[in-house]
Amino acid sequence: MSSLEAVILILGMTAVTYIPRAIPAVLIDKMKFGDKVEKFLKLIPYTAMSALIFPGVFFTDPEKPVIGIAGAVAAALLAWRKCPIIVCVLAAIGVDFLLYLIL
Repeated sequence: MSSLEAVILILGMTAVTYIPRAIPAVLIDKMKFGDKVEKFLKLIPYTAMSALIFPGVFFTDPEKPVIGIAGAVAAALLAWRKCPIIVCVLAAIGVDFLLYLIL
């Protein structure tokens, strides 16, 4: 395979991946949803965050399970307070890091 063919292949794969993701992002502002659907859509980021963080609780240091639990509690409390997801994730990481240094 020549380098030109590789570049064309990469550009094609980029388009095939990007277009299905970009279309909903562009069209969602023009669409009107009901109250229940709006509430559901607003809860998706928090659900995704819990799906990312919760398994990590079980895979922390087996000798120090309190570290994982504390990070999960920190993230859950901030999510309950409706903080941005990045704040929840960074707080959980920070709590885990500090506890790992202390314990």
